[in-house]
Amino acid sequence: MRIKVLTLFPEMFAPLSASILGRAEKAGLLSVETLDIRAFTNDKHRRCDDYPFGGGPGMVMTAQPLHDAFLSATRGFAARRVLLSPKGRTLTQRRAMELAKEEGLILLCGHYEGVDQRAIDLWVDEEISIGDYVLTGGELAAMVLIDALARHVPGVLGDETSAAEESFMEGLLEYPQYTRPAEFLGLRAPEELLSGAHKKIEAWRREKMLTETRERRPDLFEKLELSADDRVLLGLEERKPRRRRSQNRERDEK
Repeated sequence: MRIKVLTLFPEMFAPLSASILGRAEKAGLLSVETLDIRAFTNDKHRRCDDYPFGGGPGMVMTAQPLHDAFLSATRGFAARRVLLSPKGRTLTQRRAMELAKEEGLILLCGHYEGVDQRAIDLWVDEEISIGDYVLTGGELAAMVLIDALARHVPGVLGDETSAAEESFMEGLLEYPQYTRPAEFLGLRAPEELLSGAHKKIEAWRREKMLTETRERRPDLFEKLELSADDRVLLGLEERKPRRRRSQNRERDEK
């Protein structure tokens, strides 16, 4: 997957060369290229911002350098163009998965009081927010988006099942995790996980996912469609005993 980032501060993206994303880039699975917006301004002082029409505090990113930066970034490169903005659609795990299927992305990092709307109208396909709060710029938001979607690019994670079992994949939080030793400072890992019985382990994990979500994120829990087994795990109803088929019925079916 190839990603281009339009930013006033390309040096901020150095952390992407470390850890999982760094290995993915070395393996050719992911490419992140930064373009300095200042390199495209016609202003002799390399300014990319100006006072907003109508007055008000702060500055606004000007349309000209953004327009020319997009012209350069899209030359020979078909990509979905995203503005990181607090006004955008909130990033979710599902949206990260969808974006991971794109062949290319161009991310525009907003700054100051915002971006001249004409640059948005001319170039931006969608706006994305990483939460209901305001950052000093879109660079950190862009890195969050890159990290979130990169996990769904085939080959980036060592274990392909990791991304499929993470929090929010079903609208549920992840179950608690434990590792060796089995007992630490008098605290013992759950016996179900130590049992080696796969059905017990699956039931324990499912129950924890349900209870964690109910307690920590009731807003997510309210949206769930609980199965009969889920309701049993939560103690909302008793498991119905299975009916035993009569010997005559079994003989007839044969």
